[in-house]
Amino acid sequence: MSHKHEAVVKPFSDVHNQGGKIIATLLHDPTVEGLDVALYMDGSASMEDEYGPRGVLAKLAPVKNLVEPQMRWMLEYLANKDRDGVLRVAYWATGDGSQLEILGDLAGKDAQNYKFPGPQYYGKGTVLLPVLRDYIAHIRKEVDKGAKRGLAVIITDSQIHDAADVKAYAAQVAKEISAGRLPRINFVLVGVGEQVDEEQMEEICHGEYPGIGHLWCHRIADRMEEMAELVAVLVDSTMTVAAGGTIYDDKGNILKVYEARLPAVLEFNVPEGCEAFTLEVAGQKFTQPIPDEDHHDEDEDEDHHESAPAAAAPRRGHQH
Repeated sequence: MSHKHEAVVKPFSDVHNQGGKIIATLLHDPTVEGLDVALYMDGSASMEDEYGPRGVLAKLAPVKNLVEPQMRWMLEYLANKDRDGVLRVAYWATGDGSQLEILGDLAGKDAQNYKFPGPQYYGKGTVLLPVLRDYIAHIRKEVDKGAKRGLAVIITDSQIHDAADVKAYAAQVAKEISAGRLPRINFVLVGVGEQVDEEQMEEICHGEYPGIGHLWCHRIADRMEEMAELVAVLVDSTMTVAAGGTIYDDKGNILKVYEARLPAVLEFNVPEGCEAFTLEVAGQKFTQPIPDEDHHDEDEDEDHHESAPAAAAPRRGHQH
């Protein structure tokens, strides 16, 4: 074998060879090919302080918008998982509490250019059902364009006012998924701050459905500044591969089997002279040439330091 550093093949973001021990980092979960992501941000009146003052008040002092940097980070991060890098983004719980203000289809690559000053009309309540209806209508259209899986990330800082309706609708969605009329969908619910009703969130998210398991998972962040990172952890833990995967050498021999979950970083040994390995997951195969042994780990780490954030995120979190 000549000295080389092989090109990294998707879905991998980084591959190292340490004396026959391979350490391969996944850029994203290969089973979420065709994933369509939407992001719904709470626009109820209790969020007003987090977005900061507007109009005359904004001119009196520097505006501290705690939501905007978090929204930008989440948009950029989630776009790395989305099939076209574009997310449906909306404020929810606006107006009378049941309305949505759709911000549009926003591209992750332009995340730092978007402004998130808050909704035009802060809501008088926190009604969640319209969010689910909106996302289901959206994913039905996207299926015709190639979407194979759905993910809706929903942020709230309040108690949900229509929990019973939400649970009833989720049960109906699960039936449609089970019947093949909808693709697999996950709802990620993140609560922020002291006004969140954790018991209520548990009740919504713990529902199990025949043939589907859980549709929901949730976590609570103490502060707005923790929200984006928490979303990343939850999404990563939710989107890990339930069915696991298998690693083969270049002669088709099985090197390692991941029974339950495929972690973000795969570690396994290859036989001497092996020049490539293949990851098989969910009926798809991804073959990656093996680079020469690492001799300058630090240099190579710097070379790969700019991988997508998904590669670095640990696969942990509380999944229901």
